[in-house]
Formats: sequence, structure tokens, C-alpha cells
Amino acid sequence: MGFTSVFSGRASRKQAARAQDPVGTMETYRNPTEVQMSQLVLLCHTNHRGELSVGQLLKWIDITACLSAERHAGCPCVTASVDDIYFEHTIRTGQVVYIKAKVNRAFNSSMEVGIQVTSEDPCTEKQWSVCKALATFVAQRESSKVKLKQILPLTEEEKVEYSVAAERRRMRLLYTDTIQDLLAKSVIQDDLERRDCSKMVPAEKTRVESVELVLPPHANHQGNTFGGQIMAWMENVATIAAGRLCQGHPTLKTIEMFHFRGPSQVGDRLVLKAIVNNAFKNSMEVGVCVEAYRQEMESCRRHLNSAFMTFVVLDEEDQPVTLPWIQPQGEEGERRYREASARKKIRLDRKYIVSCKQAEVPLSVPWDPSNQVYLSYNNVSSLKMLMAKDTWVLTSEINKIKLYTLEDDKFLSFHLEMTVYTDTTQAFLLLSDLSRRPEWDKHYQSVELVQQVDEDDAIYHVISPILGGADSKPGDFVILASRRKPCDSGHSSGPAPREPFVIALRSVTLPTHPETPERTRGETLCSGFCLWKEGDQQTKVSYYNQATTSFLNYVTTNVSGLSSEFITTFKACEQFLLDNKSELALSLQSL
Repeated sequence: MGFTSVFSGRASRKQAARAQDPVGTMETYRNPTEVQMSQLVLLCHTNHRGELSVGQLLKWIDITACLSAERHAGCPCVTASVDDIYFEHTIRTGQVVYIKAKVNRAFNSSMEVGIQVTSEDPCTEKQWSVCKALATFVAQRESSKVKLKQILPLTEEEKVEYSVAAERRRMRLLYTDTIQDLLAKSVIQDDLERRDCSKMVPAEKTRVESVELVLPPHANHQGNTFGGQIMAWMENVATIAAGRLCQGHPTLKTIEMFHFRGPSQVGDRLVLKAIVNNAFKNSMEVGVCVEAYRQEMESCRRHLNSAFMTFVVLDEEDQPVTLPWIQPQGEEGERRYREASARKKIRLDRKYIVSCKQAEVPLSVPWDPSNQVYLSYNNVSSLKMLMAKDTWVLTSEINKIKLYTLEDDKFLSFHLEMTVYTDTTQAFLLLSDLSRRPEWDKHYQSVELVQQVDEDDAIYHVISPILGGADSKPGDFVILASRRKPCDSGHSSGPAPREPFVIALRSVTLPTHPETPERTRGETLCSGFCLWKEGDQQTKVSYYNQATTSFLNYVTTNVSGLSSEFITTFKACEQFLLDNKSELALSLQSL
């Protein structure tokens, strides 16, 4: 899958923090799981272009991340999976590589580790961002079952990563099924029949196979092969396959998310196979498969993992060149060819929906089955990021309702908070059903359920009444509503930060519900509810909204105290929850 920022740039906020912390106590804080590696790039680490081999970099990344995981777990850990990695910058001989890893969150026996890689020219002190990565590690202890202690986030950045890690884990667990479902349903267009076969390279010409014997230097202290070492061998055969297509020296740009299906140990023979699946105009996808066996006479090999890597070929000005077409051979080759096209589409969805900053996300993203998982992820994670910000300012408190505001470079956001004497799960069910919102919110005149995507996601068409002057028109919204229960941390040891029930809302576009002249189409980028259980039959209800331009005047009027509509609407929400306290007893049993 694609990444949200692991160590997102917050230079301006850090400067403000320094101004409030003149003695530097905050500067001394360091995450207890953080591990840093610094490496000087030597000739033995580089390729023919004098650039650091990606395989070598992957080994360093894996070791750093593993040490971070083991620092938290207190026992040996193995690599379980790696999310998409996008390589933004190459590293040259003589430069220094800095790798920083820390545990974002611990679950039952697994951990999400965030990794940031930068490089520096020691002569000019210029630095570059190379890549960010997310890896999952599993703790292993022979004598007893592992029960990981919880991470206690302290800084805003740590709180954001902790909260969003649960949503990323959910997406990883759905990843395989999502890919298979999309590939089964996608109608993939190609023009194989119209292409000039004389200018095409047969796919079989790019096939590469290699065998590696796992020796003690390739393994950790438990005798298990380093995941980074396997990734380095995979990168090697993939690069050879890509080179056979372009008859040149390819550059690796992307490694798609993959999972290790099982471990390998010292003494294993690993068979690595690679082939170019498809070539696009300026890039190509190479598929790599890894199998393991112990003895030469073994007929059954263990499938360790499969991965897909994207390569480009750069000219003297570091611009991608046009690649020759690939000619798939046989039914298996044509299947790989077409699936590569579908995966490219899915990769773009993950990269530009999941990875991009909130300010870069279009207000209304087209909805289709190929991006529903990633839009849902972005919807929930955006609200969690907004919630976790530590610069909210209390603007007013009226009738036990607190109004907070947050100003940054791009948006003005507001946050309403109250305590309601009702069951938290019941309030979650009531507020997540948007069809009932007209009962308490006058801005929702009618709500139509357009599509129940799954148990936790639904798309609604909302019609709002005329709120302006005589020339105003009624408005409408097409909204994706994504709800999440708190991630179960009951199997982990130690205290855990309280997690809310989440109801996230954002605009999407549907071909069945286009804009019409009779209504003004409204949009919401990030809004929704977070609910915390405060005690028996007591719930803290918070509503967040990142104001868009069309909504800005209404927000500033309320924030400045010239209108009390925010408070009136939120009090109506409180009364709605109280009036329906006993209505959903049966529904609670099924949640």
C-alpha cells in the first residue's frame, strides 16, 4: 500500500515549539524505541553509476527497523511485511546515509515500525529525503507466548502515527483480498493486437533465475534469514530482468507492498525468479518470486514471498527514456501482462490518495471499486490526524459546550466538544447513521443512502435547505461516511492510550449523482465525530470540521461569536442522543 507520512515535515511547528521552550527540554526528548544508523557510502556499496545499490540500502533499512522492534519487544523479531517504498533520490559514493526507525504502535505480537531515510553530502551539508517506509515485525519468543507492551505516544507526531497505525493495519489485512477482487472485476484495456510485433521484446527473454545459499552472515542471532537480505537478492534478479528488456542499466523506483509467507533459516537454498510482466511508456513492472528448500532432492519448495518492482531507465540528464514494448507469451504471460496494468492503477490510487498530504487531496475524489479501500483509509486517517493536533485553542464555552479552533497555512478548522450521559456504543450507532441526521441538524434536509459499501463504509447523498438570501439555491453533498470502532488492545500488556470511536466524513463524486443547476454542490474535505467512553453511561462527543472555502464565512461568523448556530446544533445533537438512549439495545448486541 501507499504511505501517509511517517516523519512528516513540521519545521514551522518545531520552530514555534523551540520559542516556547527556551531551555531546550523538548529538544532532549527521544522516543525510547528510536534507532539510528549512519553509513558512509563506499565503492563496495555502489553500482556502475556510482550510486548506492538499492539492495544494500534495503539491508540497512531492515536491520535498523528490526533493532527498533527488538528494543521495544525485548526479544527477537522477524520481518513480516513491508509497505510500498518510493525512492525519491539516489545516493552517491562519498555521501552519508541516515536511517531512523521507531515503533509507531504495538498490537498483539506485531509492531508497525516507521522508517525515514535521508542522505547528506558531507562537503556541502546538503540533505535529501530518500524514502519513507513502514514495516511490520513479529516478536518471537521460544519459551512463552509474546504479549507486547503498549506504546505510549507523547508528541503530536507520535500520537498521529499511533492512531493512524490502526487504520493502516486494517488496510494491510484487507490488501490481498482487495487486489484479487479488483483484478477479477477490472476490465483491462490493451492494444496487443495493434502493436508491431517486430518492435516488441518477448517476455521470456527477460526471465532470470538465481539460487542463493543462506549462510550465517545472512541471518540474525536466531538463525533466520534477514528480510533485508532476501529483499536485496530480489532486487538483484529484478534489476537483471529489467536490464534485459531495455538493454541498459535500469533504476528501481518503487517496491510494492509484500508479505513474507514464512521464515527461512541458515542452510536453506533460495531460488529467486524474475520476469518483466509489462512495459509502459517510461516504466516497467518486474515480478519476483522466492522459494526455499533444504536439500537438493526435495521436490516441494516453500513459497517465501512474491513482489512487484517498478523500474525506469534514465538518460544522461536523469530523465526517463521510452521503453520497448513487452510481448507476453502463453496464457500465463498474458495474465501477468494484464494484471500488471491493473496493479499500476492500484499503485497510483495508493500513492496519490493514501500518501499525499491533506492539503494536496482533491476535495471530491471519484469513487470506484478500485480505490474504495484507500479512500476509506484516507477518510479515517485524516480525521485522526486532525484530532491529534496539539495546537487547538479554546475559543468559547457556552452551555457546557466547548468550541476550539485551529489555524494553519491552508485551513481554518473547528472542534466542538460536550459530555452526554449515554452509552458510547449507542451514540456511535446513532451518529454513524447519516439518514437520521436530519432529526437534529437543520443543515441536513434529507439524506439518501446511495451505496452501502461494506459494514463500516457507506455513501450518502445529502440535500441541504436554502440558508442564504432570496437568490440562494438549496445545496447538496455526496459524502463517504467511514466508521471505526477502537482497535482492540486487550491482548497487549501495559496501559494504552484511549482510542475513540470514529465517524469520518469526506466528499466523493459519483457518476449517478452529478452536479445539477438546481442545487449548489458543497464539499467537505475532513469532518466527523470522535467519541470517548468517559464512564458508565457517559460519553465525550467531539465534532471536527476542516472548513472549505464555501463554508468559511459561516465558520468565521460562529467562531467570532456573531452567531450561535454551532452551539444550537450541537445541543440538538445532545438531545437527539438522550431521546434515543434505549432505542438500540438489540443493535448493540451485534456491534
